[in-house]
Amino acid sequence: MSKDKIMIVIPAYNEEENIKKVLDELKKDFKEADILVINDSSKDNTKNVVENENVKCITLPYNLKYARAVQTGIKYAYYHDYDYVIQFDADGQHIASEAKKLLKTMKENNDDIVIGSRYLNDLGYPCPFFRRVGTKFFELLIRLFCHKKIADPLSGFQCLNKDVMCRYSKVFGYPEYPDANLIIEMLIEGYKIEEVPVKMRLRENGESMHGGIIKPIKYMIEMFYTIIIIMIKNIGVKKVKKHE
Repeated sequence: MSKDKIMIVIPAYNEEENIKKVLDELKKDFKEADILVINDSSKDNTKNVVENENVKCITLPYNLKYARAVQTGIKYAYYHDYDYVIQFDADGQHIASEAKKLLKTMKENNDDIVIGSRYLNDLGYPCPFFRRVGTKFFELLIRLFCHKKIADPLSGFQCLNKDVMCRYSKVFGYPEYPDANLIIEMLIEGYKIEEVPVKMRLRENGESMHGGIIKPIKYMIEMFYTIIIIMIKNIGVKKVKKHE
């Protein structure tokens, strides 16, 4: 039996202060996985740091932002015949040993997507107030529209199988924030999504893409608008299991 091909996809923008530590931890604690960094046209030394670690790096010609950088990595993994992709942040929040939980759960339960959840169990993650409010709000929307509890719909720490890689690779206009909106769309289409409790850390250096006051407000408005559009498009559509 052939060995599963696993790829860790890491979108990175100006993460020279964090990325080496992330890569060292992955190489130590998740040796069986290949690593791909998508350098989203960083203005700092991210590219050189990654290449000095002998890790494959794709540098985008201009800044496409987080979601399209992730999609670039997923496309690479799909077209190079990987079995699983794990989305992993470059800022040090995600923990390499915890990533194995996502893969283990997916294999055991035959899931399509497994989300690493900060809130399924209380593991002490110090979430900022506005982000926690947004998380609860989108959790409620998913429960309302899809009758499914997803405690951490804003988590980018996810494991995807080959079916999902195929689906995401072919999305034109991949959403700028692929979080609760994409979860709702995939649930409607009958994909099997589960969560597993994981520990996460706060970033040590640099600024989050959701930092400040304006960015979280913009995020909330855009996410809510996108979800409403998805629901309008699917009014009267019968939910079907994709495996049927």
